[in-house]
Amino acid sequence: MNATELRAALSLAFIYVLRMLGLFMVMPVLAILAQNYPDYSVLMVGIAIGGYGLTQALLQIPMGMLSDKFGRKPIIVVGLLMFSLGSLIAGFADNMWMLVLGRILQGTGAIAGAIMALAADVSRENQRPKVMAIIGIAIGFSFYLALMIGPMISNVWGLSGIFFVTAVLALLCILIVGFVVPSQQNSAPSGDTLPTWKDVAKLFGDQQIQKMNLSVCLLHMMITLFFMQLPVMLQQMGLLVEVQWKLYLPVLLTSILGLTVLMGLNRKVSQKVLMLVSIFLLMIACAGLSLSSSLYTVAAFAVIFFSGFNYLEANLPAWVSSIAPAGKKGSAMGMYASFQFFGAFLGGMLAGVLNQYFSPSEVLMFAVGILLVWTAIVYNLKSVSKYRRYTLSGVSGAGDLEVLKQQLLAMPGVVDLALVTHEDSVYVKATAEFNLRQAQQLVLNTAPQ
Repeated sequence: MNATELRAALSLAFIYVLRMLGLFMVMPVLAILAQNYPDYSVLMVGIAIGGYGLTQALLQIPMGMLSDKFGRKPIIVVGLLMFSLGSLIAGFADNMWMLVLGRILQGTGAIAGAIMALAADVSRENQRPKVMAIIGIAIGFSFYLALMIGPMISNVWGLSGIFFVTAVLALLCILIVGFVVPSQQNSAPSGDTLPTWKDVAKLFGDQQIQKMNLSVCLLHMMITLFFMQLPVMLQQMGLLVEVQWKLYLPVLLTSILGLTVLMGLNRKVSQKVLMLVSIFLLMIACAGLSLSSSLYTVAAFAVIFFSGFNYLEANLPAWVSSIAPAGKKGSAMGMYASFQFFGAFLGGMLAGVLNQYFSPSEVLMFAVGILLVWTAIVYNLKSVSKYRRYTLSGVSGAGDLEVLKQQLLAMPGVVDLALVTHEDSVYVKATAEFNLRQAQQLVLNTAPQ
């Protein structure tokens, strides 16, 4: 990567992380600290946790499309301003309704699509996967960071402090967008970056993608429901919220070993089997936690939970990307992100309702039932093959586009392709056998002499 691409990757990763911190930092503490509000109820806590996910789910695709019309940076700035406004309202909240309003407004900063599109615009085709990888790693790191610093910040400044910190960081990110993030150098072909309503409608009928979307929805339902129970259980065992990070730290570090083991099995075991194994780990963890009576057993089952969660969180996006038709990855990932955040909303709502009538242990057993349903959903999932994606530009100069299309389809390794004339591009989905140079030469050879 050149200096511009590296600067873009690091600065956009920092901005993207903020969005995830806004979701995750309050999860370890909100279920307990919200009890200080005069109108506290577990249902309202669930809405406060999940409300962020609802607006994120509704606006993921529209915000990405708006960035195509009005520019990436303006939409990112608007999203950050809305996130900051929501954080301030939640920070100044003196009742649950204001807190919920703040969380919902936080979620309107749905800038994931615009960030990914800008990352594509400021990077070269051959360096784009590296830029996306850096952003992806940062997203995963944000989850661990949030669980550590959320309780620490709340111990010093309370629940409001978490929201004020995120508001300040959002404003800082606006400066980063203006002065650090490189300006758009070109308009990268958007089929594999941004969604379109037409493509989204077609992809809803794809059973494989449907199962992946339901999977990420249920996964984030589980993590939200999990964090509505775990802090309460730890407090009941004598571990106050301000020191619960001391349990989370070794648990998360140990779970990385579990993730490493699962990743190491990728070459020996099919992805479908590893997906079912990870769901089974979540099932064991929820069942074990519901029966736990000591911090040691809670920690052990939490490690099992995060091992399964981390594997699925890291690999589901790659599977969706691989399944998506050529030139439709942007739409597939837009749908995926919407289902992801909708799952967080459902998890908060479900936990809020269940916790009014049942104990945390009973709610966790209910979660086991959901995981059994999830297992049935993915049991007939086809194994996911690993494909690579390529974009060939300059096809408008080709002669007979239909001839070019047939020639490319006949090449070894080509699984699918989409020719998009208004983008002057061909999107190719292929195996490792595909010869990129040969394909580029075909484009040149079919140009009229």
